[in-house]
Amino acid sequence: MLASRYLRLLLFVVLPCLSACSSLYFPPPPQVPLLTQQGEWSGSLQTNFSQNTSVQGAYAATNHLGIMGSASFLHTDKKKRAEDHDFGEVGLGYYTRIRDTRVLEFYGGVGVGKTKRIERTPDEGVTRTLEGNLTKYFLQANYTSKDHKSFHVLGRDWPVNYGTALRISYMQLDKFRLDGQAHAPEDNVFLEPITYTRIQLVGPLQFQLISGSNFGLRHRKYLKAANSVFQFGIVVNVGGQEGKK
Repeated sequence: MLASRYLRLLLFVVLPCLSACSSLYFPPPPQVPLLTQQGEWSGSLQTNFSQNTSVQGAYAATNHLGIMGSASFLHTDKKKRAEDHDFGEVGLGYYTRIRDTRVLEFYGGVGVGKTKRIERTPDEGVTRTLEGNLTKYFLQANYTSKDHKSFHVLGRDWPVNYGTALRISYMQLDKFRLDGQAHAPEDNVFLEPITYTRIQLVGPLQFQLISGSNFGLRHRKYLKAANSVFQFGIVVNVGGQEGKK
């Protein structure tokens, strides 16, 4: 069972690297703070092989009210294309702890940002420039699994836990310009189901791997689900209830 999980995680690592990405939207990973009580805060720093990096934070304002925010950015300059993508999100939601120590969270929020892509060839130079503003409205549910495991490496046990999240987002691409000329705006609805795995390193510090999919419910040329939801990084939760989650 554990081996099959590792194989599935390996596939999620490899597949995003093999896919060609042509969308102007690079999804930040759905935030999974797993809050348990008032005063707790969660923070994370994550990235992927496409250099799409995100910084996330959340705070439990009351025993059931959570506030979260994130910033993500991608800046690359390659032979065939250069991409600049900056995006921020804020959300508000409800969290609760189920009697068997699992956590359930519901959030809603908004995001704004800018995106730009410059395409070029060695012979012709710049062939096309695309840029515009992004606006997002999202709803999200997070759920931790009851399945907790540990594996023994380097003379110690490493606790591992799993969970899932589902986000639905309405995204708009406004003030869209193609080669400097105004172009018709686009919109889309994205479904982003993900699973996450957390390995406890030391104290509240955990390594997190998020893997999942991105589905666009509308056929669009520039605002489509061409970039996968995949991130790895460090997560820390401070001030929460004791026990696995």
